[in-house]
Amino acid sequence: MSDLCAPTFEGLATRLGFSCEEAGGIVEFRNPFGLENWTLPVLELTIVVGAILALVYAIIRLRRHGDPTNLVVWFGATAYLFIIEPPLYFPAQFGIDEHVDTMFAHNVFTVDFMWGRLPLYIIAIYPFMATIAFEIVRMLGVFRRYGVIVGAMAVGFVHHAFYEIFDHLGPQLRWWEWSIDNDMNQPMFDSVPLPSVVVFAALWPMSLALCVQFFVGRHVDEGRKFSGLELVWRTIVIGVLASVGTFLLPIPATVFGAGSDTVRGFIYAAELIVVSVVAVWAMVTQWRRQRSDATAPRYTNRFVQIYAIVYLAVFVLLWATALPDFFDATDGVTDNGDPIGNLWYTIACFVVAILSVVATLTIPKDEPSQGTPAPSEEPVAAS
Repeated sequence: MSDLCAPTFEGLATRLGFSCEEAGGIVEFRNPFGLENWTLPVLELTIVVGAILALVYAIIRLRRHGDPTNLVVWFGATAYLFIIEPPLYFPAQFGIDEHVDTMFAHNVFTVDFMWGRLPLYIIAIYPFMATIAFEIVRMLGVFRRYGVIVGAMAVGFVHHAFYEIFDHLGPQLRWWEWSIDNDMNQPMFDSVPLPSVVVFAALWPMSLALCVQFFVGRHVDEGRKFSGLELVWRTIVIGVLASVGTFLLPIPATVFGAGSDTVRGFIYAAELIVVSVVAVWAMVTQWRRQRSDATAPRYTNRFVQIYAIVYLAVFVLLWATALPDFFDATDGVTDNGDPIGNLWYTIACFVVAILSVVATLTIPKDEPSQGTPAPSEEPVAAS
């Protein structure tokens, strides 16, 4: 639809290799073997399957143990997506085009929604990565020991590590393209806007985790049961408040950094450092406590432990195949004209993500008494 093809989006779409004018409708299906390159369907399959399995696990957990936390994380993240993303795709239709121009464009995948703006895997990546990060922190017992705020910061930190592995590879493989002329994307961190590195990788999952734990998780830990209606309205509230939190948390950078990319970048980096320092301290301390204290409550999510490893293995493969073009790049651009991410930062994120998963695997398990379910199948006990 020509009335939906803003000039900025049309230019980004053309560089990605598809036409904005011909980009489907509400939903469009394509041949996965006819996409830009083979990495697109691999990425799509990995994320969509992960999101589906996360939803299945969440339903089973609720039905067997009365624990709705995973389900609220899944649908809360999805609600957040549909609040945040559409205005970014259609700023003119939402009446904000005088303030917000198109920030990025996704490439077209096997399944797309909203006239080529929203691939299915993007819908899936929100609940999938939120589940991975939240459950790793939950397994380490950080929420239980240090409370809602510190636990939420740890979720933001873990999510950031998993997300940046993906974020720094996408532009090179044409999964999406950023509008580098947009002031909201400045300053850039190689091929990735620093606001994306901080806000969308760390602060939004932190905001979501804080809301989930405050409205549902901490009550479940105390043994409370929720009715279906209670879960519905709490999940909606979580999606709305998480969106508000995503606006409020970066305010220091957006206000004090107005007019200066350098100042804005410094403040964004400072916020990320604060979150990281608190999270590392809490996670390492609690991991040591869990290993030494045999009486500490235990919670295990086998799906997250296994599929986090699958995700990391897939991205090791994707990065390995992208490295030849990466090393041949000149001035940060490959021979194909695609920008490259920061390899050293990505390696650091791989290390954090791997260590986070390993930490959950090295916590000793309680020996269940005869006839008692294993600790991994018990609802989380109050500390």
